[in-house]
Amino acid sequence: MKFGFIGHPTSIGLKRYVKMLDLLDRSSRDLQVGYQRDIWSHRNLVPFVDFGRIQSPAGVSCEGIVHYLPLTAEEMLSTPRAVQQRIFEGIESLQAQGAQLVGLGGFTSIIGKRGLVTAERADIPVTSGNSLTTYAGYTVLLQTLERLQLDPADAQVAIVGYPGSICLALAKLLLQLGCRLDLVHRGTADDAQLLEHLPEHWRSRVTLLNSMDAAYERNRLFAAATSSGGVIDVSRLAPGSIVVDIALPRDAERPPTPRTDVLVLDGGCVTASPATKLGGESMNMSIKQQINGCLAETMVLALEGRAECFSIGRDLPPEKVLEIGAMAERHGFHAFPLASFGERINIELINGLRRFHHSGKAQAPGYTPSDLAATEPDSGEARRSQTVQRFRSYINPMLADFLQMQRCDKVFERAEGCTLTDTDGERFLDMVSGYGCLNLGHNPQVVTEAIQKYVANMGPNFVQYVSLPEETSKLAERLCAVAPGRFERVFFSNSGTEAVEAALKLAKAASRRSRFVFANNSYHGKTLGALSVTGREKHQKHFRPLLPGCTGVPFGDLEALRAELEQGDVCAFIIEPIQGEGGVYLPPDGYLKAAQELCRRTGTLLIVDEIQTGLGRTGRLFACEWEGVEPDIMVLSKSLSGGLIPIGATLSSAEIWDAAYASTGRFLLHTSTFGGCNLAGVAGLAALEGVIEQDLPRRSQEMGDYFKAELQQAVQAYPFIKEVRGRGLMLGIQFNNDFSGAVEACAREFGTRLPGDWHLAYRFFPDEVREHLAAAVGKMEESLAEMFCMRFVTKLSNDHRILTFVTANSSTVIRIQPPLIISKEEVDHFVKSFATVCEEMSTFMN
Repeated sequence: MKFGFIGHPTSIGLKRYVKMLDLLDRSSRDLQVGYQRDIWSHRNLVPFVDFGRIQSPAGVSCEGIVHYLPLTAEEMLSTPRAVQQRIFEGIESLQAQGAQLVGLGGFTSIIGKRGLVTAERADIPVTSGNSLTTYAGYTVLLQTLERLQLDPADAQVAIVGYPGSICLALAKLLLQLGCRLDLVHRGTADDAQLLEHLPEHWRSRVTLLNSMDAAYERNRLFAAATSSGGVIDVSRLAPGSIVVDIALPRDAERPPTPRTDVLVLDGGCVTASPATKLGGESMNMSIKQQINGCLAETMVLALEGRAECFSIGRDLPPEKVLEIGAMAERHGFHAFPLASFGERINIELINGLRRFHHSGKAQAPGYTPSDLAATEPDSGEARRSQTVQRFRSYINPMLADFLQMQRCDKVFERAEGCTLTDTDGERFLDMVSGYGCLNLGHNPQVVTEAIQKYVANMGPNFVQYVSLPEETSKLAERLCAVAPGRFERVFFSNSGTEAVEAALKLAKAASRRSRFVFANNSYHGKTLGALSVTGREKHQKHFRPLLPGCTGVPFGDLEALRAELEQGDVCAFIIEPIQGEGGVYLPPDGYLKAAQELCRRTGTLLIVDEIQTGLGRTGRLFACEWEGVEPDIMVLSKSLSGGLIPIGATLSSAEIWDAAYASTGRFLLHTSTFGGCNLAGVAGLAALEGVIEQDLPRRSQEMGDYFKAELQQAVQAYPFIKEVRGRGLMLGIQFNNDFSGAVEACAREFGTRLPGDWHLAYRFFPDEVREHLAAAVGKMEESLAEMFCMRFVTKLSNDHRILTFVTANSSTVIRIQPPLIISKEEVDHFVKSFATVCEEMSTFMN
């Protein structure tokens, strides 16, 4: 059986989209056969898609074509008689092309007394599709109630658009479940007339409202299907509100200021399952997600061989709504996954709003989430979902979405040694360890016991600047004793980037020179000063202008460094012994030592950033010791407290500190409220002694050499792994899966296969368009290489319970920075798992 469908754009933007389709379709025909007048003549309907053969998992098939009537709802209402005639002509045209049933999308079924006139005059059956649209909205509401853990008998829902056909049918279905309803209408009829549509025994659970004002105050659940659209002001919804927006045009528009405490769900759409084939499909690409219910109903009826006016007029009996829903699901059409404003969402978003529907305070309007005495969920999955939603709502929604897309949105509840345990009890091997913060592992006993003892003894914490902090002073003394060089002063802060800021200010105040030199591809932090000496444009570009006088030179290029330092105006050269976030790059042998000698000869201070490399990570207590380098200033953080207390440290000689700050007017020029607190000192001293007593630098070197050798052996057969590099337990796996030329080849292939001469058309694109396309192609190909690398991160996590991540400056390098206490068995497990992922991802070899 073959069906036809008449849709229409529901917004000006979509109308212009239809206009573009029309232009491209005509141009393609013109390019194929040459100019013909009928190609460029008036069209009643614009062809959109010819599905060809649609195959159902139930073993039946049909055919179908979709055309657009290029008018918005407003335009149709302004000339209903003319539009009615165009619809008749459209039905005749589709019938002439073999259609035995025609679906009327959106407003095309309303023109002509809700389609009744159209059905009477047409020579073949027509259907509005409103029954399946209603079923889809009903199913979304059921999923919502289930996720909110609300019994239908305890739920109150505002139905906006009553007594329209969809709203009336939905109201009957919800009343059958026991829900209480607020029926929002236009106020043009009296209550008795409005209630006539409902059986008398249900009316006690119904409240009629003639404005949205009362609905906002009384409800947090809404289902809307008006014929006018735009009736719900999202900004006025109470926190925790969920709107199921069923019909088109939309009743809830995307607000100019996004809200994370409410949710608007697309309620009138279905998605075809993978087993349902909608015509020819290539690369799992087909128009099968978020199909409007009116189109899907037409498909389902054609698959059933039922050429009938299934949904016409106001009356949509609930049993018919459930009937078409059951038929749709049999053929692989379901009202999930959920979407919001056309964008697919995770159903767990609803879980995060659950607290608004169960707290006593939440039932009163006007309360914000901070006022809610939320009931914490019991199950691990519920806790994870709520944490994801809280993070998305109050911290960083883009990061939450990114981690969800990469299947890395775990929530952990326990950490010990090299193992993290999530809320479902799954154990993961941690090969990231806080990006180098956890050299002693998670919750090392030597540090936790020291902290607990100090707190239990009521030790004073924030006493700096009103007295002298004892524990902090001990840590400063110990650091100066173990660090290479003549260190006699330590400034404590709370993070690596703060330690770098302190180092830059110290160098500038001590030297009285104006410039800094740094290495390209470096990473020193994201505060303004540290960012100014971070050699990565993507981190800097949105914050310019940065500090003046900061110059980058190639990492490892001694001649480039000499050219800058010999100008005599550089106060400091800042360098990482190994570029960690840059992709785990080591400098050439002897470079650091030569750089130190060059700095001393030119009177330039040498700042060595040991934030990631320090405290045993590379096989020495400090990485600069590999070349016998003695920095003028050194910065530490990350693992200095065992990862338990925020801390950063900036070490210098007394001579440098005195030159900068040793006067009554200058000794308090750089301070920190939280930096240098006793508790951080206790943690730092315990962590430092733990690293030394357990001889973790030696262990890091031995285990790192073994790890690196085993990895290199495991990946040697896979050319998409370019290199395993690093030192100690600071390793990087460099990917090199080349996609250059792929997008251009794809475009050329399509241009060759499509009817007509599209290569000729492309040559006459404006130069600016071609330049932008070329730039976009290059970025796309870079993204494909990064996508390939991130699949390894995802597969290691989901298939093997191993946590890894890419470096900040390069998304084609996976960092390997486990706790230094990692066992040989854990290393072997990683190597075996990584080799398995390589094999599974080796469909294509370079």
